[in-house]
Amino acid sequence: MNPQHLVFDADDTLWENNIYFEEAFDRFCSYLAHSSLSPTQVRAILDELESVNAKLHGYGSRSFGCNLVACFEKLAERDISDGDLAAVREFAQSILQKPIELRVGVAETIAELSIRHDLTIFTKGDPEEQRLKIDRSGLAEHFRHTAIVKEKNETAYRELAREQQFDPERTWMIGNSPKSDINPALSAGLNAVYIPHPRTWSLEHEEVPEAHPRLIRVTQIRELTGYF
Repeated sequence: MNPQHLVFDADDTLWENNIYFEEAFDRFCSYLAHSSLSPTQVRAILDELESVNAKLHGYGSRSFGCNLVACFEKLAERDISDGDLAAVREFAQSILQKPIELRVGVAETIAELSIRHDLTIFTKGDPEEQRLKIDRSGLAEHFRHTAIVKEKNETAYRELAREQQFDPERTWMIGNSPKSDINPALSAGLNAVYIPHPRTWSLEHEEVPEAHPRLIRVTQIRELTGYF
């Protein structure tokens, strides 16, 4: 195979991420201790807040903290103190202290692919937070380029391909999110590799085409070496 442009999502593709947000949410629910709403119902309300606020404040643990505070202020069944708000913010801030846990097979697969192909990280979120994750991952040396954007949509993929002079026919977006990785890349005329994650954030869920001439499905990242 001729050298390809392999564009990797970061969170929940290269390393674990959403599991830490879920842990923080579980702590939040315990602290909220709502008398009638189940965690699933609280999650639905938080999802609504996040969906709206992401357009204004983006993604990451800091934005998540703001959304948790807004959710607490909306649902709390008691007078809210400054200590309450500080405790809620700490649930989100603790995410920054979590270790970078590479997904199974990532280290050796990325090292091997970087010998044969041109690798890029394409992620969204808080730039400082995402750069810190990349640095701590130990993977940075294998990637020629890193791009951190506010939103990964069709326009963002077209802009990435234009700026980096990628040949669309030789460019593959590799990720776990249908909404941010797979569908917009296909819409932009690129190829895609879908690696599902069992704990993908609910707001990243969308239907992925069952059959598409520019889409590959794998179950683990180590399968990529059989294609590239």
